[in-house]
Amino acid sequence: MFTANIYIDRRQTLLQKMAERTKEGNRGLVVFLGNDEAPQNYRDNNYKFRQESNYLYFWGLDEPGLAAIMDLDSGKECIYGDDVDIEDIIWMGPQISIAEKAASVGCKQSAPFAMFAHVIKNAMSQHRPVHFLPAARYYNTLTMSQITGIPAEAIRRVAPMDQAGGMHASEELVRSIISMRLVKEECEIAEIDQACEYGYIMHTTARKNCKPGIIEQQIVGRMEGTALENGWGVSFATICSQNGETLHNPYHHQVITPGRILLIDAGVESNSHYCSDNTRAYPCSGKFTPMQKDIYDLVEGANANAFALTAPGKTYWEVHYATARYLLQGLKDLGLVNGDVDEMTAAGVSGLFMPHGLGHNMGLDVHDMEDFGEDFVGYSDEQKRSPLLGLGNLRMARKLVPGNVVTDEPGLYFIPALIEKWKREGTGRDWVNYSRLEAYYDFGGIRLEDDVLVTADGARRLGPKRIPIKSEEIEALMAEE
Repeated sequence: MFTANIYIDRRQTLLQKMAERTKEGNRGLVVFLGNDEAPQNYRDNNYKFRQESNYLYFWGLDEPGLAAIMDLDSGKECIYGDDVDIEDIIWMGPQISIAEKAASVGCKQSAPFAMFAHVIKNAMSQHRPVHFLPAARYYNTLTMSQITGIPAEAIRRVAPMDQAGGMHASEELVRSIISMRLVKEECEIAEIDQACEYGYIMHTTARKNCKPGIIEQQIVGRMEGTALENGWGVSFATICSQNGETLHNPYHHQVITPGRILLIDAGVESNSHYCSDNTRAYPCSGKFTPMQKDIYDLVEGANANAFALTAPGKTYWEVHYATARYLLQGLKDLGLVNGDVDEMTAAGVSGLFMPHGLGHNMGLDVHDMEDFGEDFVGYSDEQKRSPLLGLGNLRMARKLVPGNVVTDEPGLYFIPALIEKWKREGTGRDWVNYSRLEAYYDFGGIRLEDDVLVTADGARRLGPKRIPIKSEEIEALMAEE
């Protein structure tokens, strides 16, 4: 938790932004519903608690059973929650009051949780707008549905409040919060730097344990142990697989086998809930084959080229497009594609080899705010998604400004089912050398990812040390370990 002034300033900024987007005289309420405990398999056996990110951002209190309301017309604000009773104290120990917790984040008023619904219903009876956010969790969706009477399926839909009588999440609120959370404050950057420091430890552990005969799950266990030792835990489910061509491979059952490549995409969430997200790929025998090194070095070059292009004033779409072109030029040099590189890039041929975007926003969420909708978060009103695979999968396309935190994660994958589909349909037949690709059907995939802060004059990689990435450095380290 930061100092109270951080949260006070954020809420004041939100009030100002909402004033610009709403009608004077009847601006209504802004509603924040924190997360509650989530049962894992029976009511009293819960998943590890994680607070809702927007509640953390504006109210800072990291515990279940809380809500908050800001009145846009009066400027008043209140935190809602219940004080503990003796039965709670038996299991939890003494707790400070809700009033004391509210005061710790600069909020002068608190009330029992039951009053949260009462205030919202009262405002709705007076035809005052109630601005709420699309919810990630079913608890939040159902709670807001029960309070407002809005069908659960509409709770997650985002639209302006003057459409359909406000029977949906508030676009005005979504856009206001995005404009704030996209630009990280210094205190947030320090937290992300720390999460990246922990990520360095995590990935170093992975590399040191990538040895023939080890099971992928053993590597994952050791990695995640470092995440829990240093922070809150992992920032997302760890990807650790020798089938790197499956982009989000959730399985960890295979034995590390010489000749294969182990792709590891993993991050740490700090105790303050800021995230890191890095990807590296390691030769399971400790040394890349010539074929593997060619592809690895091409991806590493694309990562470096994208970083060099990342700067204020550029759109991340431009950087993504330049990365697609860079990769296609390298694949052409290897004889895997043929023809004019600019024509191939425009036609989306890169999507066969990199069907994802170059990167995404990162902060309190590893894919920051994407529950609001990728297009709201990652695209401006002037930008439209490409319909093409790969080019259309970019999550962050906006013009970059200092304070943006994005991932730089180019990759090359050889997905037999996708290659066969394109071949069968004749897609890219003028450019793709399908006969040469057959030799890569058991290759897997390579992705190399860093976390990047946009600065006033360019960019810097986050974390005190960069996870080793050069192929020669990787081989030298693995030989020593």
